[in-house]
Amino acid sequence: MPPSIRLHRTIPAGLAIIAAASVVFLGGCTGETPQPTATAAPPASETPAATEPAPTETAEPPVPFTIECDAVLTPQNVYDFNPNFGVDPDYSASAEGITGVVDEAGTACGWLNQTSGEVIEVGVATPPPSALDARKNAAALGSKPVPTYGTPPDVEGYFLMSGDSGEAQVFHGPYWIVIDSSSFFEPGDAQLIVTAVLGNLPAA
Repeated sequence: MPPSIRLHRTIPAGLAIIAAASVVFLGGCTGETPQPTATAAPPASETPAATEPAPTETAEPPVPFTIECDAVLTPQNVYDFNPNFGVDPDYSASAEGITGVVDEAGTACGWLNQTSGEVIEVGVATPPPSALDARKNAAALGSKPVPTYGTPPDVEGYFLMSGDSGEAQVFHGPYWIVIDSSSFFEPGDAQLIVTAVLGNLPAA
């Protein structure tokens, strides 16, 4: 009996490669549908909080103080100081301290020496509290204290010689008093005027 001849069927190479690829592809699947990865949203831009504007201080308005000049210094007061002085008919405030009194809505008066032409200026104002404190501080820093003008704290007195003019400043209650003249060379020269003005003003 003749030997049987066994035929070997050869699988084409292309089919082998496709089969192998299918196995690899199936091996890589997990059987689960991949979920999309969450992406963080960019932070919303923060609007800066509105800042309140800083409050501005409003200057207190001046407190007008009106008084007749012959009530600030009576004719007798002027005569007692020096008989050569009389009311200055052409007076206008010129000394720095006196113009400050005018700025504070106060009263300014002048008396003229009929012989020498020297003028005594007297000004009285009642500034609001903050302005009065500022005037006191300026006088304390720029002038010399004068205890004979009165007893602190009821009366605070100062004197300053500036150029050819002497200036006395006195603070009493709500009053700011300035007395200026080229006839003042030291605190005592203005003493009689200071005493008279303090005595003539309405009670503080």
